[in-house]
Amino acid sequence: MDKSELLSTLDTENPTPKTKSSKRRWREIEAIRDRHQLKKELRELGMSPEDELEFI
Repeated sequence: MDKSELLSTLDTENPTPKTKSSKRRWREIEAIRDRHQLKKELRELGMSPEDELEFI
């Protein structure tokens, strides 16, 4: 096995930290959007976001 094969094997085994942080960041963005959408739906139903906390 030459050096380039070894490096390509190592690259495929360990995902880069940048990819992990990028995925985490998108999950956080989606969670914020979900919370915003929930608050909007609660307002449309005549409930305040504080009322939501009582159900949790």
